[in-house]
Amino acid sequence: MKIKTLLIANRGEIACRIARTARASGITPVGVHSQADANALHVREIGKSVCIGAGPASESYLKIDAVIAAAQSVGADAIHPGYGFLAENPDFARAVEAAGMIFMGPTPETLERFGDKASAKEVAVAAGVPVISGAQGARSDPEQIAEEVRQMGLPVLLKAVGGGGGRGQRLVTDEITLMEDIQGALREAKSTFGSEGLLLERFLPEARHVEVQIAGDGKGHVVHLFERDCTLQRRHQKVIEEAPAWGLPRTLLDEIAHDAVRLGETLDYRGLGTVEFLVAGDEYFFLEVNPRIQVEHPVTEAITGLDLVALHLRIAEGAGLGLAQDDLKINGHAVEARLYAEDPAMQFAPSTGTLTTLSLPSGLRIDSGVEEGDAVTPYYDPMIAKLIVHAPDRETALARLATALDHVAVEGVETNRAFLTALARNPEFERMQVHTRWIDGRIDQLTQPPALARPVLWKAAAAVLFVAAGRRDTAAEPWTNRDTFTGWRLGLGGDALEAGQRVTLTDSDDKSEELRVGPVKPGARFTVYSENGEALTLSAREITPGRWRLSEGDTVHLIEARLHAGVIELDTPEGRLVFHPAAPLDFAGGDAAADRAVTSPLTGMIVEVKVTNGQIVAEGDVIAVMESMKLEISIRAAAAGTANNITVSNGDMVDRGQVIAEILPPEE
Repeated sequence: MKIKTLLIANRGEIACRIARTARASGITPVGVHSQADANALHVREIGKSVCIGAGPASESYLKIDAVIAAAQSVGADAIHPGYGFLAENPDFARAVEAAGMIFMGPTPETLERFGDKASAKEVAVAAGVPVISGAQGARSDPEQIAEEVRQMGLPVLLKAVGGGGGRGQRLVTDEITLMEDIQGALREAKSTFGSEGLLLERFLPEARHVEVQIAGDGKGHVVHLFERDCTLQRRHQKVIEEAPAWGLPRTLLDEIAHDAVRLGETLDYRGLGTVEFLVAGDEYFFLEVNPRIQVEHPVTEAITGLDLVALHLRIAEGAGLGLAQDDLKINGHAVEARLYAEDPAMQFAPSTGTLTTLSLPSGLRIDSGVEEGDAVTPYYDPMIAKLIVHAPDRETALARLATALDHVAVEGVETNRAFLTALARNPEFERMQVHTRWIDGRIDQLTQPPALARPVLWKAAAAVLFVAAGRRDTAAEPWTNRDTFTGWRLGLGGDALEAGQRVTLTDSDDKSEELRVGPVKPGARFTVYSENGEALTLSAREITPGRWRLSEGDTVHLIEARLHAGVIELDTPEGRLVFHPAAPLDFAGGDAAADRAVTSPLTGMIVEVKVTNGQIVAEGDVIAVMESMKLEISIRAAAAGTANNITVSNGDMVDRGQVIAEILPPEE
C-alpha cells in the first residue's frame, strides 16, 4: 500500500526529521501538538498539525484516542510514532491497525514481547542469547524485592519492566537506602510506564554498552546495520554515541550482531529496532530490545549511507528491505553528542526558559527541535539538538566534534555544552578506556569549566565592543558601522584605573569580573584593566559587518561578534564565548532565614509530599519529590526544625523558586 499522508505522533527533533524524509518521498506529513507546543518548531516545520490536548504528555501525546482521531481527521494512511510516548505501546499499535491505518513499527505482539523487559529476556533465553543473571520474572512487592536483593548481594540493578530510554533504572549500592530506592523505582515504574513490575539483575560495574541496529521486513528477513557504542552514560542516559564500536574485536562484534539478527528472526521482526548488549571483556549479555527508531540513529545513517526513515517507510508499504546483508559496508566513523538544557552545577537538573540565543555551528549534521526564541518547558525531554560528525576515522571525528561544541552558543537556559566538550577531549575516552559508570566517577573533573588560552583578551574585546556600542544610536544594530571608533573618546584624566568606563562582564559559567576601558588612543587602540590591575592594550576594527580585526601588539585575531538581546557573543578561534555586560552592581548579603524556606529548584510537578505540618525534620531530609522533564528530584531541607506552611499537594505544578514549605527553628 502506497502511503500518501503520514501522521507523526511525536514532537521535537524526531518529528522534524521524519517529516523531512516523508516529504522527500512524496508523502504529505501531518503533525500533532499539545497546547504547550502550539508554536513549537515541529509544528512550524511540518506545516499542518492537530492539537491533541494540554501540555502534560499524559493529556496529549500519550492519549491514544486523541492521536487516532487526529489521524482520521486528516485522512492519514499511516502513523509514525517516533521514539518515546506511544512508540512501544501495543494497545496503540492495535488501535492504529483497527482504524485501518499502517502502524510504522513492529506488530502489537512483538511490542508486547520486547516492550516488557521480563518477556524480552525470556525470548533471548529461548533463542540462546546470553543474558545477565538475576531473579527470574518481575517483582512488585517491596518486601519481596528487598529480600531477594539481600540474597543476591549488592550492588543490584532495579529495572522497570516497561522502562526505556535510560529511565526506570536504579542502582542499589547501600543497605541503608534500600527501601527508599525500591519504593522510588516502583513509583517511577508506575507513573511513567504504567506498571510497577521490576526486574532484579546483577550489576556489571565496568562494562561497555554496545547495541545493534536491525531492520526486518516482517516476513523473516532481518539484517543488521552494524553496531553503535553508547558506553558514555550518566544516570543510564546516553550522552555521546558512536558507530562503529571502536577498540573491540570485529569477530566479537560480528557474533553480537549475529545474535541480534537471530533474535529478530524469532518473531519475524518488522521495521526498525535496536538490540542492546553489555560487553565485559570477551563476554556479552543481552539487555533489551528497543522496538522503534533510536535517538542515535544518525550515526548509523552516517556510516552506512542509508536513510533509516526512508527504509522504515519502504517496509511499512510492504516493499521489503530492498537490500541484503552483503550489501552493507561500514564507511568511516560517526559520533553524536546530545546537547541538553540542563545544569551541570545542579547535578544536571533540567533547565527551563526561553532560548534567547541559539547559535549552532555549520559543517556537520544537526538535528534539532528548537530555534532561537523557542521555550524549553518542563513537560518534555530537554534536548536542544544532536550534533553528528562523520569522518574517515575516530580520532578525526572526535576532534571535529570538540571543535563544533566550542562554537555552540546558548543563552536563556543552562546547557551541558562544556561537559560534552570535556568528554570529547578526554584522553581516557579517546583511548576508549571507559565503561557505563565511568562518567559518574569523574563528574567533578568533567564539569569544571575549561581554562581558555586567552581569557583576558576576549574579555577585553567584549568590554571594548560593549562600551563602543553604548556610544552609538541603540535603536540600530550596533555592529553595522564600520567606523566604530572614529572620533570616539572616553573620560580623560584621573588615575589610570579610574579613567574611562567600568564594565561588569558575566560569562557562561556565571563568573563575573569588573573591567575598566581606558581612553581611546591613536590607531583606535584601547587599554583595558582587569580587577587586579593587569593591563591589555589592543585595537579593534570592524572589517565587514559583524567581523572584527583585533590587534594585540604584533598578533592579529579575526573574530565574529554581535550584540543580541543584551548579550555579547564572540566567535573566536578558541570557541564561541558569551558575555552578559552590565554596569557594576552591589550585591546584597544573604539572610540566614532563607535556608528555612524550602523552594522548588525547577519547574515541574510534585509527585509526593513526604512530610506534614508540625513534623520534626533533620537537615537533608526529603520534604517532597518532584518530576521535571522526565527526571525525579528530591527536595531536601537545608536546616533542621519543624515543617510548617506546606503549600503543595501531590500532583501540583510548581514554578522554579516557589516556596513549598518552611522549616521553623527547633525549640530551645
